[in-house]
Amino acid sequence: MKRHLILVLVVAFSACGHEEDHSTDLTGIPYNPTNWSVELPENWPQLVIPEDNPMTEQGIDLGRHLFYDNILSADNTQSCASCHEPAGAFTDNKAVSVGIDGIAGMRSSMSLVNIGLVQPVQSSQEGFLFWDGRAKSLEEQALVPVEDPIELHNEWTTVIKELKESPLYQEKFRKAFGISSTNQITKELAAKAIAQFERSLLSFNSKYDKVQRDELTYSEDELDGFLRYIDDNDIPLKHQFECSHCHTLPLTTSDQFANNAMQPAETLEDFEDKGRGAITGNVAQNGMFRIPTLRNVLHSAPYMHDGSLATIDDVIEHYFTGGHYSPNADPTMRDASVPGRKEFDDEDRRLLKAFLGTFTDTTFLNNPAIRSPFE
Repeated sequence: MKRHLILVLVVAFSACGHEEDHSTDLTGIPYNPTNWSVELPENWPQLVIPEDNPMTEQGIDLGRHLFYDNILSADNTQSCASCHEPAGAFTDNKAVSVGIDGIAGMRSSMSLVNIGLVQPVQSSQEGFLFWDGRAKSLEEQALVPVEDPIELHNEWTTVIKELKESPLYQEKFRKAFGISSTNQITKELAAKAIAQFERSLLSFNSKYDKVQRDELTYSEDELDGFLRYIDDNDIPLKHQFECSHCHTLPLTTSDQFANNAMQPAETLEDFEDKGRGAITGNVAQNGMFRIPTLRNVLHSAPYMHDGSLATIDDVIEHYFTGGHYSPNADPTMRDASVPGRKEFDDEDRRLLKAFLGTFTDTTFLNNPAIRSPFE
């Protein structure tokens, strides 16, 4: 009797162990990765690509599927694309994003356009992605939303189990990374694939770009707006917009963090959302946020980290009137109560809006290669 009981326990233990170690062999699926590259404009920085995650067509394809697949969320209703839609220049066109449980976050969804060109902050050990810069790489950033309780509210262990059981993803992980069995499918590889797809979201065929390449010319209004945007010396000082200090051309961002006077604060401790300061612990950076790109900006409303400005006209008005007082507001901001600030007129507003429209890249927005593969 005792011997029979021991035998039963051994068989049961072996069965459990076999179940845990069960995997599907993938070596019958061809693994022939194709390197992916892109020719960027001459004066642009190169993509920031980690040595351990080279870009391949198969990796991008896997990342694209994962990016658009509701399998990442706990109830299979949302994906990365729920907050980053192509039509919204990879935002969700909401003031603040809402997760699967109907809980709204504090901040607006950032555009992913040209996100692979964002340069790391060299002077800081902290990260540089998200509004507050809490992630150090796209690979790190891609891991966060799945387990965030107000976003996809899932567990990576659950997601990986489903991916391992999916014939579609068995094939795509094998083709992307050359794994030999399903037990090698990990959240790290999933994040690498998503990061590869995000690095492929490159926009450089707007009218602005075509003018730079001498393929088109600005209209009179667009040209006047451009000259004011870059503070051309031939433009009277009171009509210089000072946009290019932060939204530096050609990428339309300086990759830095700044306080653009969105939040009123009498002291550095008074910010409702401390932004960058909460990550670095540096109170001088409270209320600072990463400067977003203006690429396809007319498609990404509402605006700012909190989504509080509904239209591009509201944005222009904010900058032209100076915003709210705070001790560390960027010096290019002009508090409305300060005498001697620049006084912009309706023509200035019209000209700036006309120039901002030249950042619209319809080739990018309508590119089927960046849209859902499940449509």
